[in-house]
Amino acid sequence: MTIRRSTVEHVFGTLKHWMGPAHFLTRTLRRVSTEMSLQVLTYNLKRVMNILGIAGTLKAMKMAGS
Repeated sequence: MTIRRSTVEHVFGTLKHWMGPAHFLTRTLRRVSTEMSLQVLTYNLKRVMNILGIAGTLKAMKMAGS
């Protein structure tokens, strides 16, 4: 439990830092869900680019698309 908590809390801390004090800019559950999905997608893309580099990320995306 402690390992999982420490792994996940970093992600939520980063997302809360990016979003700032005003948590969501939209209203309604559907729009808030979309906004959160975009934040998570951005976080994941930044991680992939840090791990693979930009060229490696583009190469992986091209391979996945074909």
